[in-house]
Amino acid sequence: MKKWIVPIVIVLLILAGIQWGIGVNNMLVEERGTARAQWANVESSYQRRADLIPNIVATVKGYADHEKETLEAVIKARAEATKPEINIGEGAITPENMAQFQQAQEGLSGALSRLLVSVERYPELKADRNFLELQSQLEGTENRINVERNKFNSLAGEYNITIEKIPTNIIAGLRNFDPIALFKSAPGSENAPKVEF
Repeated sequence: MKKWIVPIVIVLLILAGIQWGIGVNNMLVEERGTARAQWANVESSYQRRADLIPNIVATVKGYADHEKETLEAVIKARAEATKPEINIGEGAITPENMAQFQQAQEGLSGALSRLLVSVERYPELKADRNFLELQSQLEGTENRINVERNKFNSLAGEYNITIEKIPTNIIAGLRNFDPIALFKSAPGSENAPKVEF
């Protein structure tokens, strides 16, 4: 009987190690899946913004035909912003993909800002109910985008920390759990804008 104790202990340790590995793998799959699902929410919010833009452009166009250059810049920026696609599959949310996506979205944000500044020259447009409603929806969408990005960064950050912790990093390395890139602020956004009167 004594000769079986060592092999039994070894088998039990191996089974415990396998069970631990399966548990860690399942936890990582769940955390990565949650982060990916949140990424889909981020994309959905950006899509909502892209869907609002044609209505805003059409409304502004009716009042401000000579803002053609600004309107064309918004349309072009919208087209550029909808090009980069990050497939949420294996290892797709890389720093390079995220930087490309963010750059396109920042271009659209800049074009929209220029459009809304140009609207200030048209009091009748600023009073138009359709425009005010679209502008309000756009502001709400921008807030939603920020909320969804923050949630994504939180979930992806938790996942990234988990795959780096010892001993979880062993299973993460064996099963190719890659880090997920996070949203970063636009370059120069740490500086307050200069306001002159």
